[in-house]
Amino acid sequence: MSDYDTVSADVEREEEIPEDHPRYQDLLTRHRIENGVEKGITHLQGMHAEGRGSAFDYLLGEETIPSADAAERAGAAHLLLADRPVLSINGNVAALVPGEMVDLADATDADLEINLFNRTPERMQAIADHLSEHGAEDVRGLEADARIPNLDHERAKVDEDGIYSADVVLVPLEDGDRAEALAEMGKTEIVVDLNPLSRSPRVADVPIVDNIIRAVPNVTDHARELADADEETLQEIVAEFDREQALEAAEERIRDGF
Repeated sequence: MSDYDTVSADVEREEEIPEDHPRYQDLLTRHRIENGVEKGITHLQGMHAEGRGSAFDYLLGEETIPSADAAERAGAAHLLLADRPVLSINGNVAALVPGEMVDLADATDADLEINLFNRTPERMQAIADHLSEHGAEDVRGLEADARIPNLDHERAKVDEDGIYSADVVLVPLEDGDRAEALAEMGKTEIVVDLNPLSRSPRVADVPIVDNIIRAVPNVTDHARELADADEETLQEIVAEFDREQALEAAEERIRDGF
């Protein structure tokens, strides 16, 4: 039996996972989700969602395919062009990429806002504290003084000066009903989802079919690369991006492995 066969996902620290393990990213993701549940950040239902995503990532080859990288670059351009960009954070996002989301907010001058389906004051505060521990200075979502129209659950609650007023919103690992409602509000949506057939990426202006632990740092890298680009250059990147082609390329990779 090889050392890889004996590596357990049940580790106390992610540093214990060997980086040269062929399933390193999957083990890392599972470990962070488990820690999120233990800390009260991630709901148990988030573990099931992560399992679905893991299966799609395996079929994608657990790598950022070219169409996803193009989407990440377009997403960065949208955020840089935005007047009021907001990055939405749910329990899985907080567990998986807290520091990475803070970095992206810094690179694009965006706000961070917590938005949950299974919303409790305790969970909201736990996520806000967790983000603060990873460098966030201001986290929205706790006031919840506005509502997204046409939603009747807790995820309709948003900050009036956050998601409600945003022109561009990054909504990673999001359910389709809320993605559709935000689209109906006329917002530009950037969605990170490993399933190109789900509703969220299919209503998004920029569907990023990639693992969030790769996608968010990639968007940040593109944003920093484009930080000094003029508006015309950014608009060209946005115009050249083909959302339908990106979805088709991801589906083809999943179905055929090419």
